[in-house]
Order: sequence, then C-alpha cells, then structure tokens
Amino acid sequence: MPRSDRLFDLIQILRDGRLHRAADLAQALGVSVRSIWRDMAVLAASGMPVEGERGVGYILRQPITLPPMMLSPAEMLALRQGVRLVAEGGDPALVLAARSLAAKIATVAPAPRSEGNGAGEDLFTARATEPARATPHLPLLRKAIRQGERLTIVLLDAEGQLTQRDIRPLALTLKGRDWTLGAWCETAAGFEDFGLDRLLDIVPRGETFPRESDRRLADYRKWQEAAQG
Repeated sequence: MPRSDRLFDLIQILRDGRLHRAADLAQALGVSVRSIWRDMAVLAASGMPVEGERGVGYILRQPITLPPMMLSPAEMLALRQGVRLVAEGGDPALVLAARSLAAKIATVAPAPRSEGNGAGEDLFTARATEPARATPHLPLLRKAIRQGERLTIVLLDAEGQLTQRDIRPLALTLKGRDWTLGAWCETAAGFEDFGLDRLLDIVPRGETFPRESDRRLADYRKWQEAAQG
C-alpha cells in the first residue's frame, strides 16, 4: 500500500476521537509498529492535530469544523475540481489532505453520475504530474513561506550553470505541470521566479526575515503584474 493511502486510512481510523494503540493500528493496516510510529510523525509534521506517544497510543484532537453552508452546482463543481487538482500534486501532506477532504465531501454530497463512477474514484483517477524533481522540495518550501524563513538554494541557471542564491521565499505557483517559487533574492537584490525543476538543494538558514514594505508578497505580485504587462 502506498504511504499516502496508508496515511489516509489512519486518519479515517483516528476520526472517531478514541485512543488507538500503535500495535492495533499496525495490525489493522498490515504494517509494522515502526511504520505506524513514522506515519504518526508525518501526520504531526503535516499539521494534523495528532497527540500521543509510543507505548501509550494516538488520538486525533481538535477536529476542524465548518458551519453548515449551501453550495450551488457550479460551486460544488469548483470545489471538486480544486480538490482534484491538489490530489494530483506531489506534496504528500496536501495529497493526504485532499483525499481526506474528498472522502468527507462524498459522505454528504455524492458526485453526480455524469462526473464519474463514484465521488472518491472521480476525484482520484489521476496521479502526480509535476516533475519528480520538484516534489521533495514542496513541504520545506511551504514551511519556509509560512514561517518567513530565509533559505539558500542551489540551482541550475538558464545556461545550465550551477549557482547559489540567498532568498526570502514568498509564493509557490503551479502552472500546468510546472512549479515556480517566487522570492526576493538577496543575492541579486530583486524579485525572481525560480522553476522548481532547476532546484538541486535547499538549505534553511535558521533565521526569519523582516516583512519590509518593498519586499512582501504584495510587492512581489505587483512585480509579477508589471513583468507580464
């Protein structure tokens, strides 16, 4: 069983709000107890409110709930297609979250027959499509953007030469099959877009950057608009 499928199954088990021993989870999923320990670490790192420890058990705390809402057919279609897009990505944490969200949607709003054979199946017929080289970088980059952490990246430039840049990561964008990292480049003293397929290594510098008025995400968006115009 692929790890993303196993993590999805773990979340479904933990949704009952009860304490589950690692040995019981391992038996239910047909894996070793060590695999469950590693999976729980992955879930916690991805932001899931999992609590517990080895020898005691694990429980899912603080479920996120939304107030009841009515969605139009067009809004529901947009939601399904958005979840599908995330599920086709290569970031394990977001693929896992998309699968869990799709299952929850399916319990309250099954997909129309015209959309596929079933809600869950319809949402997950495709697999990851972005270049494999980009996939391992996504969790680290998202964490750095969220926490405002300076990074040093090693990449190939347009001429295929090895180069190193100190950056302030600001945004990740997926266009078609290609991921792009938008950042303020401290080395070049300006905004730049970096294709993740050209990244060879990322080194966190262990320090955050200030939110200066001319180097924020909003300023990067304005730079993008000017460059495209």
